[in-house]
Amino acid sequence: MTTIKLHNTRTRTKEDFVPIDSDNVRMYVCGPTVYDRAHLGNARPVVVFDVLYRLLRHVYGTDQVTYVRNFTDVDDKINATALARKQAGAQGPLEQLVQERSDETIGWYLHDMGKLGTLKPSIRGENCEKAMPRATEYIAQMIEMIKGLIAKGHAYAAEGHVLFAVESWKSGYGKLSGRSVDDMIAGARVEVAPYKKNPMDFVLWKPSTDELPGWDSPWGRGRPGWHIECSAMSYELLGASFDIHGGGNDLMFPHHENEIAQSCCAHPEGEFARVWMHNEMLQVEGKKMSKSLGNFFTVHDLLEQGVPGEVIRFVFLQTHYRKPMDWTEKKAREAEATLRKWRALTAGIEPAATAAPSVIEALADDLNTAGAIAELHRLAADGDAAALLASGRVLGLLTPKLGTWFDHEESLDKSFFADEIENWMILRSKFRAKAKACMKSGNKELGSLLFQWTDQMRDTDLPYFGFTVNDTPDGYDWELLPKLARVNVIRTSTGSISNEVTSKTKADHWVSILERMKLHRAGLEKHYEEIDAET
Repeated sequence: MTTIKLHNTRTRTKEDFVPIDSDNVRMYVCGPTVYDRAHLGNARPVVVFDVLYRLLRHVYGTDQVTYVRNFTDVDDKINATALARKQAGAQGPLEQLVQERSDETIGWYLHDMGKLGTLKPSIRGENCEKAMPRATEYIAQMIEMIKGLIAKGHAYAAEGHVLFAVESWKSGYGKLSGRSVDDMIAGARVEVAPYKKNPMDFVLWKPSTDELPGWDSPWGRGRPGWHIECSAMSYELLGASFDIHGGGNDLMFPHHENEIAQSCCAHPEGEFARVWMHNEMLQVEGKKMSKSLGNFFTVHDLLEQGVPGEVIRFVFLQTHYRKPMDWTEKKAREAEATLRKWRALTAGIEPAATAAPSVIEALADDLNTAGAIAELHRLAADGDAAALLASGRVLGLLTPKLGTWFDHEESLDKSFFADEIENWMILRSKFRAKAKACMKSGNKELGSLLFQWTDQMRDTDLPYFGFTVNDTPDGYDWELLPKLARVNVIRTSTGSISNEVTSKTKADHWVSILERMKLHRAGLEKHYEEIDAET
């Protein structure tokens, strides 16, 4: 059996993964707070842990793996969006609007994550709603856990709230994130609520007003704090001890730290999660994703722009999960070009019986998806289509479900542009030859300028029209720029998003591009003739 090695945040080491029960490997991943559409940063952990889920199923068997991912559907952010809807004129009680918003957002989330090729969580291979629990379905379990924490001296009630007493578990608190309680108290800069005994104490239960969602409890009508939700749901579905707990590293503190405190104090007979895994954050074009910077994208945004979900997934997996990931348009273009080649290579091919050992070996080394993709490139270069197909599917790539963007898209015969591209390359060769002659004769200023123009033709002019050209030892090769770039051009000229552009509009657009290419090339040829006459 393949040995999987995983980096454990708790021990800060890469360890051999040994499940508590190899017949039921159990993993819990923190899911979304359902108040709005999932952005790219929200999607990264979903894809990361989907690959781990696939690897665990590959190694231990589909029916031997349980994967639970929750929905937080009770939260102040959800309440705020519902309140905004009511103020805008939405009908119905606020509590009803909260429920509607949660249901709507969960539907969006499942749709968008499905477009990224992620499998639904399951209980030992059985897809069921229990594997995607909503916090509001486990309020009774949360209340019981809170009552137990109070009875054990780890929590206290104050002014309608119940708080976890961090001092009661001072020896264990902070170990996951590498912080000490004393240092955290000393560094605190926020105003401490008067009902707290200790600045670090956190809320397990808080009061609700009549119009907001709330449940009866021994401490009055209220709702749970964020952290208790995951502790109660994971215990109910996975037990006091389970194998893996995952999420983004922004959850390490305070959320995961607080989960550990609650769960270990409520159920000291267990160890909660043995392995803690955290993915790094995502940025866009080298900058932190922010609405104010105009680089904030939801998954839905990119899908609507015509970026295939498989392309988004591929870009995510090119970076190791413990490294910051930079989403760029260039990476998306390159990813789509690669996937087009791989899908063309594997068209009509049955996958091999099993994935290539080198791909599994890479994934088993702390989920090295970048290394696994490098192996897929090698398989493609070797022409081993069957192994490429089987191996890609372990990463959730090259699946039939994700292939609709390629299979159903109207393909454009490259021969439509082949002659014109050849004309551009002939002209570029003339510029290059003239540049070399100028450099040799001592006219280095003109020679340097001509070399710049040859680069501009390849790197700026042709990409502007929708093509990528690469110099090779044998001359050059070229491709249509992937869908991402073409959609931008089509949207500019038609005012419509890609899936609303008719075949005729596309064809007319290609004819227009060809004519513009010829016109631009004619201007360059005239310029070349003038330089040639002068030199």
